[in-house]
Amino acid sequence: MSMGRIIIRLDRVMADRKISLNELAERVGMTNVNLSNLKTGKMKGIRFETMCAICKALDCQPGDLFEYEDSEE
Repeated sequence: MSMGRIIIRLDRVMADRKISLNELAERVGMTNVNLSNLKTGKMKGIRFETMCAICKALDCQPGDLFEYEDSEE
């Protein structure tokens, strides 16, 4: 069974909300480096607490930030 992948759409939601990486990092309480790593898909996981803070800051749902792509497509 082949696995799919999760695509992170944080950059798109940030652009829609016209919020910079620095501003979001400050609102969420993350470092710019960690938030950048999340945005570029370099992180292996995210805590629900962090996801809640990002969703609150961006007024969005978790499904707005992440998309599943099947590897068989």
